Amino acid sequence: MTAAPEAPAAAAIEVLATAAATGATVVLSGHVQPDADALGSVLALAEGLRRRGAQVCATFPGPFRLPASLSWLPGAASLVPSTEVPAAPDVFVSLDASSPGRLGELAGLLDSAGTSVVIDHHASNPGFGSVQLVVPDAPATVVLVAELLDGLEVEWDTQLATCLYAGLAADTGSFRFGNTAPGTHELAARLLRTGIDHAAISQRLFDTAPFGWLRLLSLVTGRAELEPDVGAGLVWTWASTAEARECGLPGDQLEALVDVVRATEEADVACVVKGQDDGSWVVSMRSRGATDVAGVAIALGGGGHRAAAGYSSFADLQTTVARLRSELAAGVEH
Repeated sequence: MTAAPEAPAAAAIEVLATAAATGATVVLSGHVQPDADALGSVLALAEGLRRRGAQVCATFPGPFRLPASLSWLPGAASLVPSTEVPAAPDVFVSLDASSPGRLGELAGLLDSAGTSVVIDHHASNPGFGSVQLVVPDAPATVVLVAELLDGLEVEWDTQLATCLYAGLAADTGSFRFGNTAPGTHELAARLLRTGIDHAAISQRLFDTAPFGWLRLLSLVTGRAELEPDVGAGLVWTWASTAEARECGLPGDQLEALVDVVRATEEADVACVVKGQDDGSWVVSMRSRGATDVAGVAIALGGGGHRAAAGYSSFADLQTTVARLRSELAAGVEH
């Protein structure tokens, strides 16, 4: 028997249970360029609501393309482009999006839907939507989705558990990050008891890449810069979507680079500055614990978690990095 949900979860469960009972139309979306937590959350909750009787449409903002590391997740084939979702659904559910801007062209559904439900775990979330389930202490949004599925009395099976485990493993760094608590491992154990192949899931998420990835990795790590006197220590490098294509890779392969750079022991903050086709830069940061990179990201127009955050810059590379250095130095002074 599960414990009674806390008030914020109870409010979300009430909206979703009513939608399911009445066969209402529910649109669910993760953030732009969804990661395993966003996609796993969308797919698991979408399937749970379908089983309870809701008319479900699962999507994410364009570009409507999933990396190979995620396209295998159960239910991914049922996703539809954002252009095909109802313009005014009964309920719109935002999952793992730290701000309306992360919903791209789907942000309008926050207003056009009868009710909007926001489910997220980012500390930088400003609070939006009609019903909010925002828990910064949660290690992943899938943790909140698991609670909702229990509240909806949806039985967990390998399909749901695979989606939930993928998000949990990704956002805890395979249970290596500081956001991992006893409850995280208890949830993982419950997911494992459904019979999922956790080793296969982790291999597909973290340990499978085309050969071109090695070429890209060589380029990017070869020009990394260590600046131990910036803040609590900074290691940074840059890459571009054009370089990824030269290595035979899609641009989304750049996302994994920062988790390689973060291993540098002499720097608390690791950063990869990723050049986009429109000339902008997407800055991904990771902290080993001493620096609140969410605060840095917020100051520069972005957001995230204490240990993992990011933002976009429309300045050139040199100016972008100079502003980052300044914010990191300011954080130490404060």
